[in-house]
Amino acid sequence: MSLNPLGNILNSIKQESRWQEQPLQRVLKCWVEAVGAMVATHTRPVSIQRQVLWVATSSAVWAQELAFRRQRILEKLNAQLPQPLLDIRFSSAQWQQLAKQDSLIGDRTSSGLGCDHPSWVGNDSAAKGDRQLRFRHPQAAFRHWTEVTQTRSRHLPLCPQCHCHTPVGELERWGVCSICAVKQW
Repeated sequence: MSLNPLGNILNSIKQESRWQEQPLQRVLKCWVEAVGAMVATHTRPVSIQRQVLWVATSSAVWAQELAFRRQRILEKLNAQLPQPLLDIRFSSAQWQQLAKQDSLIGDRTSSGLGCDHPSWVGNDSAAKGDRQLRFRHPQAAFRHWTEVTQTRSRHLPLCPQCHCHTPVGELERWGVCSICAVKQW
């Protein structure tokens, strides 16, 4: 029996562990680099079945958009994988299930699920108990929603007819807010 230096033994163990690493774990490690940070917040690789990567997306729009980019993503991923993937499938079907798991773990805000959506009116600095008390009564929830909506709309331009805050797109399209535009029809 020959004696091998400890460094050689450790390197061979390290190489074996890389080889035995699960394909999905490798994909998860290089996912952000392959798709970018913004896309990574709206996607999550779920499984690999028959060399096809299944990815959950936050919406059907993301699934469609990424389906158009899948060849480029495949090239980036396959450059870092020992066994290449044949295809990627994007679907929003499993996203809600993943969101529930994240909320049970308490990872909702850090994973970007919902907090960056325009309809999100939660206050991340408020404690969970404070939120539950605040939204227990419909009037309190409505008051909070109105405050958030008014704060968001303060920077918007005014409608020339009714002088209410109006999204820029409505003014460009009709010259007035949507309510005034409907009254004109």
